[in-house]
Amino acid sequence: MIEVKKDSVMLSIGSIKLYDLPFLWLRDNCQCDDCRVVETQEKQFLLHTVPVDISPKNVEIKDETLLVLWPDNHKSVIPLNKIEESGKPRYPKYKSWTSKFTPRRFNWSEFLDNKETALEALKTFISYGAIILNDAPKEPNSVELLSKRFGPIHETLFERIHNVSVTGHVYSVAHTSKGLSPHNDFASYQSQPSIQVLYMLENECEGGDSIIVDGWEVVEDLRKDIPEYFNILKEFNVPFRQFDENNETYAEAPIIKCSSDGIIENFRFSNHLMQMIDPSRKGIKGFYEAYHELSTRVHDTKYHSTFRLNAGQVLIVASLRVLHARESFVPSGERYLQDAYFVYDNALNSCVI
Repeated sequence: MIEVKKDSVMLSIGSIKLYDLPFLWLRDNCQCDDCRVVETQEKQFLLHTVPVDISPKNVEIKDETLLVLWPDNHKSVIPLNKIEESGKPRYPKYKSWTSKFTPRRFNWSEFLDNKETALEALKTFISYGAIILNDAPKEPNSVELLSKRFGPIHETLFERIHNVSVTGHVYSVAHTSKGLSPHNDFASYQSQPSIQVLYMLENECEGGDSIIVDGWEVVEDLRKDIPEYFNILKEFNVPFRQFDENNETYAEAPIIKCSSDGIIENFRFSNHLMQMIDPSRKGIKGFYEAYHELSTRVHDTKYHSTFRLNAGQVLIVASLRVLHARESFVPSGERYLQDAYFVYDNALNSCVI
């Protein structure tokens, strides 16, 4: 069924789906060989070359294809299946979790050498935000090998590969035996690293269990329960800073970032990097009330998945979503972890449906 209206075409496909297609949308999405690069299917038509109030001379369906004739006699060709496919999800669906969640395990060698295993692992990673690789080499810098699946390491101003032990270079609390509260790294960057790999090389110490938190689930619960707090936290800029004797990093951003559709894209949470906020700022009292509630929820163990990361195990987290933490430990033996960062889009684009 087709109905031409004042500035759009009403189109029904089958007995259920009804589309309201603006005239400009129809012209912009022509699939003919003149409007697309045949070899690559990239669009070469430029929308500004037609009037903003363009209106078709004729619209019809023929051979499961929408045909639109324009005043300049160009005939737009749009297969109906293309219109249907435009609204389908392209990535694995996100799946939320709380304390009963355990990251799925995959074998290190199979992840690197077997495409089917790698694809299954990456789909799981996109859905849940965390996986663990078992039986990884215990040689330092083996994390570099993950570039085969995640692309180049995302470097920061600090070490390319971070060496985390109580005897190393201390520029954060991670290099002590103290516990670490849930956080994601480098909140002090405007564009934070989006994948973090925590690669355990040695772990002979008592304690030090790993904790991960589905930050997006925490935030969604807050949005449902106290929406005014959620709105404050996505609008109020917060300063974050990390530094050592050679480097200084600083960023101001909201704790919650959403897309234009309200979908959560980034949960920036780092208590130890959060800086003093100007007390004269408008809305400071409301922010702290919202932040107090959020912090209470982040530290609620009902959201905490806790497990021990042993030597030869590699925890991989989507760090704009999943917070990581560590219980304190007794430095009675060796504990040596390396971590590095990668780009989430490289994992995501390996799973395009």
